[in-house]
Amino acid sequence: METKSRRKRVDPRVEVGRRIAELRREAGLSQEALSHESGLARSYLGGVERGHRNIGLLNICRLAAALRVRPSRLLDTL
Repeated sequence: METKSRRKRVDPRVEVGRRIAELRREAGLSQEALSHESGLARSYLGGVERGHRNIGLLNICRLAAALRVRPSRLLDTL
């Protein structure tokens, strides 16, 4: 039986990015539409969704507001 400490963790940037993409799709939004609603560049949003960017708290709040969810929903897979 594998313990939690031995299990390989996915990079939190990847987990958060996947969650943002999932919530975006559930909301029926394209990356372009979410970037427009949040005020973030589409290329930045794409990098976040791929786990290539370390997203800041202010941007988490902007995306959450644009998705009409609490900021904690973007982090609930961690």
